[in-house]
Amino acid sequence: MKNLGQMMKQAQQMQSKMAEMQAALEQTEVTGQAAGGMVSIVMTAKGEPKRVKIDPSLVNPAEVEVLEDLISAALRDARGKADAYISEEMGKVTGGLPLPPGFKLPF
Repeated sequence: MKNLGQMMKQAQQMQSKMAEMQAALEQTEVTGQAAGGMVSIVMTAKGEPKRVKIDPSLVNPAEVEVLEDLISAALRDARGKADAYISEEMGKVTGGLPLPPGFKLPF
């Protein structure tokens, strides 16, 4: 029973740390860029877009598809950075506890 009590205590601590991490994800911003920074997107680590910046030289009505591709690339870059941040923070919360493949927290 002693081990069960310790496990429950650890689970409660992990739950508390997860709540703290969730709050931090809402405040943490990541920036994705494309075209050498000519297109940048700032979003929270939870994926909420905050700002989009586009260099005016890219705005050409004849090349809208290029701009659309660059925005998509910047979004993918930002999402990749957010995912990396989440993985790093989850490692801290779980204390290196191995999670099953494909098991994603906190989402």
